[in-house]
Amino acid sequence: MRLRPPLRLVPWIAFAAFAAGGAHAESALRLAYPQAFGSVPAATYDMSRIRVGAAHLVLEKLADAGVRIVAESGFDGGVRNVATALLEPSGDHHSLQPVLQESRTFRADGSLRGTLSIDHRTRVATCGRAKGDTLAVEQIELPVSDHVANVALTLLFEPLVRGDAPSMAFQMFLCEGGARLMDFEARVERREMGAHGPGSLVEVRYRPDLGPIGSFVAEHLIPRLSFWFDPTASTPWLAHRLPLYSKGPEVVVIRDGVPTRWLTDEN
Repeated sequence: MRLRPPLRLVPWIAFAAFAAGGAHAESALRLAYPQAFGSVPAATYDMSRIRVGAAHLVLEKLADAGVRIVAESGFDGGVRNVATALLEPSGDHHSLQPVLQESRTFRADGSLRGTLSIDHRTRVATCGRAKGDTLAVEQIELPVSDHVANVALTLLFEPLVRGDAPSMAFQMFLCEGGARLMDFEARVERREMGAHGPGSLVEVRYRPDLGPIGSFVAEHLIPRLSFWFDPTASTPWLAHRLPLYSKGPEVVVIRDGVPTRWLTDEN
């Protein structure tokens, strides 16, 4: 379904959909509570490991025991991406589940380039592409008890980082080429104890799950998608590598104080 609301109405449309949906559906993902909260300063690097812009990750504890994630990265004076996730306590109150995940990309002049929204309560996922002063919108319905984890990957990968699981299956919501869900798989690529001083280094790579043959082909065609963690730290996230937006430039977002040489065995 395609609509073209004015850009100024988009936030109100998203709020109305959230309010109208009630709590009749929920995500099947269960995420561990962060060990620490606050803002983590970082920087954005290009594939030549040249710093191109500021970045940060924020983990915020909310009054209702929920958690908000905010991740911002991009090029100074250029395109930027802001991703947010609202998480609430699950039924057992020992874990979190996503309620709303969003991503917005802005052009160098600050104008909106595109949006992505995953509302787990209303079971609606939305892509928006700015065209002048309007937003071309495409929506799909999420399955009951979805496993979509676009903005929650930092917490989702924790069982892999701890060594509690050899691999993990989840879904991503994609907008480029048409709104759709795609199955993904993640596994630990590298685990090094004492990689940097007293800590350790765990690299988690993830990719589309297209079956044995399809995944092998995709591995040579799609960008390398990675997260790096130090499981001994109160905030384990160290860095991640991914396109800034769909079909956009690949970047590595690295926590301040982490040398790029820690993250890869590439020369």
